[in-house]
Amino acid sequence: MEQMSDHRGLNPQQICPLFERAVRILGKPWTGLILYSLLAGSRRFSEITAHIGPVSASLVSTRLKELEREGIVERRVFPETPVRIEYVPTAKAAGLKDIVLAIHRWADVLGEEENQIGQTANTA
Repeated sequence: MEQMSDHRGLNPQQICPLFERAVRILGKPWTGLILYSLLAGSRRFSEITAHIGPVSASLVSTRLKELEREGIVERRVFPETPVRIEYVPTAKAAGLKDIVLAIHRWADVLGEEENQIGQTANTA
């Protein structure tokens, strides 16, 4: 296996907690899809839920609050009638764009492989 290097000169023991934190943030259910939804820019809560599919509003709200605490999403409130709230990706979120898109591509390949396995099993 190829050894990975870090441009900051940190050894693996120093990298591990940082890497694990990043994986913990991105690995929570629905977080990836929420981030994918926000790649296009700011969205209202209803737009996010419509984009990601059938998931409870409370779970989406929890994930958005977590992303906000991490500085990945900013919640903007517009004092209009009715009040308008938008979730805006921050510069940190922009840094995740390539990662989220790479995971999306990998998921497509994974899905294709599973379809091929299923088709092979059905013809056997």
